[in-house]
Amino acid sequence: MSLKYQVVPVTSFSQNCSIVWCDETMKGIVIDPGGDEKQLAMLIKELGVDVESLVLTHGHLDHVGGTEALARLLGGKAIVGPHKEDNFWLQGLEGQSQMFGFPLTEAFEPDQWLNDGDVITFGNQTMDVIHTPGHTPGHVVLFSKEAQLAFVGDVLFNGAIGRTDFPKGDFNTLISSIKNKLWPLGNDVRFVPGHGPESTFGRERGSNPFVADEMPLY
Repeated sequence: MSLKYQVVPVTSFSQNCSIVWCDETMKGIVIDPGGDEKQLAMLIKELGVDVESLVLTHGHLDHVGGTEALARLLGGKAIVGPHKEDNFWLQGLEGQSQMFGFPLTEAFEPDQWLNDGDVITFGNQTMDVIHTPGHTPGHVVLFSKEAQLAFVGDVLFNGAIGRTDFPKGDFNTLISSIKNKLWPLGNDVRFVPGHGPESTFGRERGSNPFVADEMPLY
């Protein structure tokens, strides 16, 4: 059995939405549906994935903008995450819409908040929830130990890290989340960021100017 995924850049901002599924059962989840929900629904149907829930890494509009609409298009799926500390972002979605010139997105609350140590299951796959504040206070990362794969939202990018100049963002907290919660997962772990191309933790430890340490390049 194995974990399959397809990354779909959505909206004119090209943020990464990920369709993730168990290839044995075709049960899956959608991570960070930021928009283009009709196209996402069509692709999910083409892939034959039975989506069980929509999972949010954090409350920023560009990652959650299509959530409620996609949940409805898929027949009323559960919305899960992020950590409750990001509730203020979700409650401020209308203001975020106006600020960034996005279509109006109404405030909502997920069906379930996520906490550090929670496990998300779909089919025969499990993903660990890791609370990684700094970019936002309620940000979470999803990690599949079996696949050695992490979906890190806006915590870490290929060659960069998430911004910390938003309300309740904190640079030192973000660096701590990356070094103390992500690096121990292993250098070989691939990650899908919220924007841009994939990388590995080992590569970022070797070359990312914000969080590189004394590791040799991998």
